[in-house]
Amino acid sequence: MNTNKDLNYRLYLQELDGFIRTPFHSEFEKYMVIQSGDVEKVKENFAKIRPDFMKGKGKLSEDPVRNIMYHFVTAVALTSRICVEGGLSHDAAYTLSDIYIQKADKCKSPELIIDMFEEMQVDFASRMRDLKKDKVTSLHVRKCIDYIYEHLQEKLSLKFLADRFHLNASYLSKLFQKETGVSFKDFVTEAKVSTAENMLKYSDHSHSDIALALGFSSQSAFISVFKKSRGITPQKYREKYYRNDIGQKYEKQ
Repeated sequence: MNTNKDLNYRLYLQELDGFIRTPFHSEFEKYMVIQSGDVEKVKENFAKIRPDFMKGKGKLSEDPVRNIMYHFVTAVALTSRICVEGGLSHDAAYTLSDIYIQKADKCKSPELIIDMFEEMQVDFASRMRDLKKDKVTSLHVRKCIDYIYEHLQEKLSLKFLADRFHLNASYLSKLFQKETGVSFKDFVTEAKVSTAENMLKYSDHSHSDIALALGFSSQSAFISVFKKSRGITPQKYREKYYRNDIGQKYEKQ
């Protein structure tokens, strides 16, 4: 079926109405926050969009409940797949997706489905946060890991976190190595590089913006660390995975 006529007409109407769709990179940044396990940031993001929830979202149905339900199904599908990529088990993510779609299907108003949006996002983010700490048993290391993922833009140091949580730096270093299997420095580097991977895949941010956002001293320092860790430059990584990766995994949802 040729949809060009319908497409052109819809684009024309959207232009007349002044409709501006939410930018692609902005939308995916919010999914990356869920994958990072930053529960508080997820709640903060949702609180900002809730008063005008449908702003930037297309109309998928004339029926208000069905319209927002379609958006919910799309969001759950994207969230589950992004969390699988972040380490959540395939079975857990997809079963959780099924559960939330079934729960939302019983909602009789747009407001109730919006409530379900928040519940779903916080649930997935909480599971991603806990996933990062599965092998960690001490409260001290758990607190450090939470702080690291919530402050990746800062220049994190073992001494800073030891002082923050009133610990001896040498003791924290040994405890961190024992419970995570890597040194504090290597853990921070991996957290920043894995986050950079997502930003290269799902956003249009420049290398300098990514370097700044993740607390690297310079763009060249970011490129050097990324290449050493992944064996490929950030530019080559983006060329290989940007949009092509998105198209394969998410575009059809």
